[in-house]
Amino acid sequence: MAENADLLEWPKKDKRRFLHVVYRVGDLDRTIQFYTECFGMNVLRKRDVPEEKYSNAFLGFGPETSNFVVELTYNYGVSSYDIGTGFGHFAISTQDVSKMVEAVRAKGGNVTREPGPVKGGGSVIAFVKDPDGYTFELIQRGPTPEPLCQVMLRVGDLDRAIKFYEKVMQLLV
Repeated sequence: MAENADLLEWPKKDKRRFLHVVYRVGDLDRTIQFYTECFGMNVLRKRDVPEEKYSNAFLGFGPETSNFVVELTYNYGVSSYDIGTGFGHFAISTQDVSKMVEAVRAKGGNVTREPGPVKGGGSVIAFVKDPDGYTFELIQRGPTPEPLCQVMLRVGDLDRAIKFYEKVMQLLV
């Protein structure tokens, strides 16, 4: 039992942060254009790996050394993916939700919830989908060094998931 307790102590001493998320897209160039023009992300690096039959690009709001980034992967010949039911959405903070929604709409994006207050709260939010069907929540906030501010996942056992993220990953709930 002491070994388990020791294992749970090391994350408290570790300087950790989320680095990136990987997901697959059907048209890498189209998705890059959408993320740069609608969300204001920058292409940090891009590569093609023909021997493995994939290309990928890393996009973010700042350098990978200090910001959470999105890795978009295109597998040759695959034009769409089943997103599944476990992934909920990413959230991006912005100073003007309405302006970002209009950029999404102008680029042919899908606005699934118009800008408005959170039910029972004061924050202004909106929901949009990227060209591959991934959902983004847009949250109106002041300037922030980390605009990619949350990820929503669906879990089968909430209490178990909370214990994992609090104890093992040292995240706050």
